[in-house]
Amino acid sequence: MAIRKLQPTTPAQRGMTTQDFGSITTKKPVKSLLVAKKQKSGRNNSGRITVRHRGGGVKKFIRLVDFNLPVGTKATVEHIEYDPNRSARIARIKDENGKLYYVLAGNGMKQGDVIESTDEAHVESHNRLPLSKIPVGSTVYAIELQVGKGAQLVRSAGAKAQLTAKEGDHAMIKLPSGEVRKVRVECRASIGSVGNEQHQNVKIGSAGRKRNMGIRPTVRGVVMNAVDHPHGGGDGGRHGPGKAPRTPWGQLTLGYKTRRNKSTNKMIVRTRHEAKRKR
Repeated sequence: MAIRKLQPTTPAQRGMTTQDFGSITTKKPVKSLLVAKKQKSGRNNSGRITVRHRGGGVKKFIRLVDFNLPVGTKATVEHIEYDPNRSARIARIKDENGKLYYVLAGNGMKQGDVIESTDEAHVESHNRLPLSKIPVGSTVYAIELQVGKGAQLVRSAGAKAQLTAKEGDHAMIKLPSGEVRKVRVECRASIGSVGNEQHQNVKIGSAGRKRNMGIRPTVRGVVMNAVDHPHGGGDGGRHGPGKAPRTPWGQLTLGYKTRRNKSTNKMIVRTRHEAKRKR
């Protein structure tokens, strides 16, 4: 996939780029695999804003992507489609019984390719196997964390992980962040990497384009009033708040650990922070 530049007919388009949709083979999704997405504007079940700067945007339909393709499935890729709810492309596949699925489109996947999700599948791109059957050193994506739960790791555009070792009941996976994590060898993964790898290089270029995505403007805390933010208040000068950076609710943001999932700490062999320090 390449990045396409726009003709600079307006100031906003001068630095704007967009994705090249040449790899997409159809614009019409499967109606039975669509669900209308309700706009919640970052609010939870009691109506309070829990994610700020959300609202508006164009109406979207959720594609029911199957992250847990049944074992024994052998399917053919019918189309590569656009999904407005994720950075990666999705592939429409049809199994031998005529049933349709949506799966993540791997890098290089095209119409007519055959995908297998079996324990005896060949070690080829996009096939889905248990980690115990995948050779050490292979790149993988759409990795399970719990056996039978479906893909949870490495699902965004261009992402890939590496199977670095196998020790007993566990395999070592090096994730895109640099973190090395242990995963059960019975967990399944797809071989290769996620497609649409140029997604991160797209330049938005204009505020209106962000609004279409459902993202509203962000205001700095230092220009707010003291009642609205810990950084707010002052005499109108450009000096900072005179304290460590904080969230609007007073929580420290630099050097403060926000990870709460301590139950899986024992599975992390090397954290992403250690990986960065060794570079």
